[in-house]
Amino acid sequence: MTAHGTGAGIVDAFLESLRVEGGAAALTVTAYRRDLRRLTAFVSTRRRTLETARATDLVDHLADLRARGLGPRTLGRQLAAIRGFYRFARAAGHRGDDPTTLLESPRLPRRLPRALSRADATALVEVAGGETPRGLRDRALLELLYGAGLRASEVVGLRPGDLDLHGQFLLCQGKGSRQRLVPLGGAARRAVAAYLERGRPALLRRADPGRLFLNHHGRGLSRQGLWTLVRGYARRAGVRRAFPHALRHSFASHLLEGGADLRSVQALLGHADIGTTEVYTHLPSDAVRRMYRAFHPRAN
Repeated sequence: MTAHGTGAGIVDAFLESLRVEGGAAALTVTAYRRDLRRLTAFVSTRRRTLETARATDLVDHLADLRARGLGPRTLGRQLAAIRGFYRFARAAGHRGDDPTTLLESPRLPRRLPRALSRADATALVEVAGGETPRGLRDRALLELLYGAGLRASEVVGLRPGDLDLHGQFLLCQGKGSRQRLVPLGGAARRAVAAYLERGRPALLRRADPGRLFLNHHGRGLSRQGLWTLVRGYARRAGVRRAFPHALRHSFASHLLEGGADLRSVQALLGHADIGTTEVYTHLPSDAVRRMYRAFHPRAN
C-alpha cells in the first residue's frame, strides 16, 4: 500500500470516528477533511506524509496559512482538525507520538453577542401572524427562537414528537448530539399549537418528512430558509441587523436582566461550558444604560 493510500485510509477512519462516536455534524466532518487535505499537500512538498510529519512541519503549515490571511477562527478549526487527527492516529497505533502537543491555539477576539431590545424583539416576533399556513408557521418559529432560545439548526431540526404541549416543554437536539429539555412559555405553546392544528397539515404534501417546520414544498425548512424568513420580518418590523441568532442572544440577555441566574441560563442555552454563557454578563443592562445616560456628561 502506498503512503498516500495509507494516509487517506487513516483520515477516513478518523472522520468516520468523529461522525459516529463524536456526533460531529456533517459540515464539521467536511471541513476537517478539507483541512487535512491542505496539511497533506503541505507536508508532501517536504517528502513527508501525515504519518511522518514533524512538529516543525505543523508549525510551518499553520504559519503559512496565517500568512495567506486566514483568521484566528479558521486557524483554530484547522488546529482542532490536526490535533484530533494525531490523537486518533496515536491511539490507533499509526504513530508513537503526538506532534501537536506544543502547538499553541490562536487567540480569538472576544465578541459580545448582539441582543435586541425587548421592544424590538417583541416587534419582530409579533409582526408575523395571521391564519395562513405560512403565517402560523412563521409565528411559531419566531416564538421559539425568542421564547425558548433555540439555535437556528435546533429549530429547523425539531420533529413533532419533540414537543410536549401538555407538559409545556420540548426536547432539543443541540451541538454534539447533546439533548436538553427546554420549557415552553405560553406564547410559544399557543403559537406552536395553532401551527400544528391549522398550519402544518396544509403545508404537508404526499410524504411527511418528519420535520416540524415545513417549507411550501412540504419539505423540512432549511437554515437558509429560516435566515431569509427572519430577515424579511425584521425589515417589516423596522428592526435592524436581526437574524435568527439575535433572538437567541436576546432570550439569554433578557433573562439575565430580569434576574435569572447564570447556571439556569447555561442549561437553557445548552452551553457545555459556563464560560460561553458568561459573555452575556458583559452586556450592559437597561438599568446601567439609564444610569449612564443620566449621569455621564458625554452620554447625550
